[in-house]
Amino acid sequence: MTARMPALYIGHGAPPLLDDPQWSGELRALAAELPRPTAILVVSAHWESAPLALSASGPGTELVYDFGGFDPKYYRMRYDSPDASALAQRVAAMMPDTDRVHQHPSRGLDHGAWVPLRIMYPEADIPVLQMSLPTQEPYRLLTLGSRLRELRDEGVLVVGSGFLTHGLPFLREFRIDAEAPGWSKDFDHWAAEALARGDVAELAAYRTNAPGMPYAHPTVEHYTPLFVTLGAATDPEAPGDQVIDGYWMGLSKRSLLVA
Repeated sequence: MTARMPALYIGHGAPPLLDDPQWSGELRALAAELPRPTAILVVSAHWESAPLALSASGPGTELVYDFGGFDPKYYRMRYDSPDASALAQRVAAMMPDTDRVHQHPSRGLDHGAWVPLRIMYPEADIPVLQMSLPTQEPYRLLTLGSRLRELRDEGVLVVGSGFLTHGLPFLREFRIDAEAPGWSKDFDHWAAEALARGDVAELAAYRTNAPGMPYAHPTVEHYTPLFVTLGAATDPEAPGDQVIDGYWMGLSKRSLLVA
């Protein structure tokens, strides 16, 4: 029988995450505790596109190296996952007739998908499809996640990939072990408490209620994939498991698993 998968919201870091033994170890351990997925569907902060779009699903599609200023080795990395066309067809069929789904002919996985997956599933032997982030409105993303919920019964791992704080312009130093700024700690603590209560309404009101704004998220695309994950939960208001916490370069890497 196919095991029912949870849904995840994870921080994806930048390519140097691949060389950080602590966070890599946490992601690797998380994957080891999960049932093996039949396929993986990722909604990443790095693909904002409306109407809803799906990545190219053929095997060997080129990755998107959507970053700059890092060691050249990261631009040579591969993640050649198998054909995901069956998942693409399934996801498209789950959307309402009023929502046109665009199948991108050439776009591969961006680093919000392939960086953490290289750690979690390094053999690249599971089909992976990326879906665009079509809006930043929390309740629309909750609805989108709810449409994906039944995929979990088919063994599909639904992943919202972002970063719980992402105030890059306001960081004073760029070291993996840098002290977290006050705005990052404040937002992280607020989110941790709201997640522990299952308080979706509070999480959705982050622009006005969350301490540390707008420094924690001068743009919000790294936070809002959380709502796709919550929408995919059996009960979005049931507290999930906060499976990773702490900071990386001063940013919160808090991650969530929902049943």
